[in-house]
Amino acid sequence: MKSAKVAITIDREILERLDGLVKRRVFPNRSRAIQEAVSEKLTRLDRSRLARECSKLEPAVEQSLADEGLARDFKKWPEY
Repeated sequence: MKSAKVAITIDREILERLDGLVKRRVFPNRSRAIQEAVSEKLTRLDRSRLARECSKLEPAVEQSLADEGLARDFKKWPEY
């Protein structure tokens, strides 16, 4: 993956905590720590968006559609 350099402003307390993690070798450097944190946050946001969209589904309607598709496919299954 290609990287791009960016400048950010960060709260000093957060930066000190971050530097502590780098010092303890949890992360090799600040950049990697921030990159992983942003990536993790974006993944969490994607998952919560999926959960929100799933909550809009109506279970009875979805079950009906699944049963309809299953019944149609069942007719095509070979006998054993």
